[in-house]
Amino acid sequence: MQPCEQVGLEFIDTAPFRFVSTVDLPVSPEQVWEVLDDAESWPHWATAITKVTWTSPQPHGVGATRVVNMRGGITGDEQYLAWDPFSHMAFRFNEASTGSIAAFAEEYRIVQTPGGCHLTWVMAMKPNGVAARLGMTVGRPVMSWLFQKFLYNLRDYSIKRYPAAA
Repeated sequence: MQPCEQVGLEFIDTAPFRFVSTVDLPVSPEQVWEVLDDAESWPHWATAITKVTWTSPQPHGVGATRVVNMRGGITGDEQYLAWDPFSHMAFRFNEASTGSIAAFAEEYRIVQTPGGCHLTWVMAMKPNGVAARLGMTVGRPVMSWLFQKFLYNLRDYSIKRYPAAA
């Protein structure tokens, strides 16, 4: 594993590469929070993820850790920077299995709306090296599309998980 920069919440707003995706969900903030806290749910909607393993006991909160395995053999050791149940969570990579990631963080903001909630997801990255920066620059449109697709998958997964809410 390669160490990543120990970024704080401010990195989410200042990262050289930011991907912002949003979706309206026909479930409550409590229900979408339950999905986000459930390690088993992530591979169902974020299809780049193959497995999530919490390495901190319940209840989760700021400082909690988990390991995320992704397609392509990428693994990230994550640590939570924000944990405000039903409204805000954020985490960063402390280490990654690839040296091409200098810094990485994600943020999820949930706002209750009539009939459900609105989710804003920000993925913030700082690639390491010229090749990684070039790849991020060239791949930005596809990555933006893919990340938005993940949130549409999350909406579909939430409707199946909570059919009475839809």
